[in-house]
Amino acid sequence: MMKAADIMTREVVTIRGSATVADAVKLLKDKGLRALIVEPRDETDPYGMVSETDVIYKVAAFGHDPKKMRVYEIMTKPCIVVNPDLGVEYVARLFAQTRIRRAPVIQSGLLGVISISDILRKGDFVEKPKELFIEDRIEAAREEARAICKEQGDTSPACAAAWDTVEELQMAAADQRRKTEKKASLQAYCEENPDAEECRIYED
Repeated sequence: MMKAADIMTREVVTIRGSATVADAVKLLKDKGLRALIVEPRDETDPYGMVSETDVIYKVAAFGHDPKKMRVYEIMTKPCIVVNPDLGVEYVARLFAQTRIRRAPVIQSGLLGVISISDILRKGDFVEKPKELFIEDRIEAAREEARAICKEQGDTSPACAAAWDTVEELQMAAADQRRKTEKKASLQAYCEENPDAEECRIYED
């Protein structure tokens, strides 16, 4: 399975939260980017992100002066982050669930950034589609729930709904295991008692 680290963009352009929006716009234009990672102020501070959408929706649309407004006034922080070992299918599910288009890849520091374009252009889901097993779906749902709760808060309705999804999947997995164990027990019984009534197979 391809991981986020396999397809992420390693050359990441960052900006300080104290920089002006005009500085951010210049960087976006010069580098041909759609978003910039906002550097943390210190080791305990989370990463942020400022995108072209933030600039248009929060600055241009209201006639604010980008030379006076600061990046920290319009950025998303904390932003959803991705572990480099997360499978590409999980990243795609995370993006779909949270309606984001890109996220920094972080593990003891900023390693890169992964976007829907990276998944589309570098992923192998066309050649090797992978249906997630229920255990994988549970792990993916946990990742989604953690990301949603970090972004929207532990007491938000979206956070509660995300963990409800995890619980539903866990119940489905438990039910699946019970059925498998029951089937295995019956099979073992029938191997020892092939003439038992419950083990007979009738043909039409």
